[in-house]
Order: sequence, then structure tokens, then C-alpha cells
Amino acid sequence: MTNVTIRMDEGVKRQAEALFEEMGLTMSSAITLFVKTAIRENRIPFEIRVDPFYSPQNQARLRAAAADMDAQRNIKEHELIEADDD
Repeated sequence: MTNVTIRMDEGVKRQAEALFEEMGLTMSSAITLFVKTAIRENRIPFEIRVDPFYSPQNQARLRAAAADMDAQRNIKEHELIEADDD
């Protein structure tokens, strides 16, 4: 056996430990499970995608829109959409 040291946000660690405890796992066993699955499947065992919200183009668009709002430029009014409360 060997030790592996990782750094992570303390809040994330607490949330992960609570989740893994509900599953009957320790943090160590959950990470070992992840690593063994990655080795067996020869890949990260889940899909990793880029969230387009954080793309440089979208962030620039959002900054420009926020600047327009702060300067009270390009403000458009929209019609109110009525909704039934059924």
C-alpha cells in the first residue's frame, strides 16, 4: 500500500465524505474505486464536457450586457407573459 495526498476545497471534501458515507464508502475507498474503474476501462469513467456558459465568448457577451445595463444602454422592454396558476 501507498499513500496519495490530494488537495481540495474543504467544503467539497465534507460533502464527498457525507455522500460516500451514505454509500458505505470511505473517501479512500471511493477514490480507489474511481482509479480502478479508470484503469479497467482505460478512460475517465464518466463524461467530461465543457460548459459553454464559461466560454470566453459567452463571458465577454455577459460582461458587455452587464456594462450596458450599468450604463442603462440597450435596455429592451418585453411584454408581460401571463401565466395561469392552475
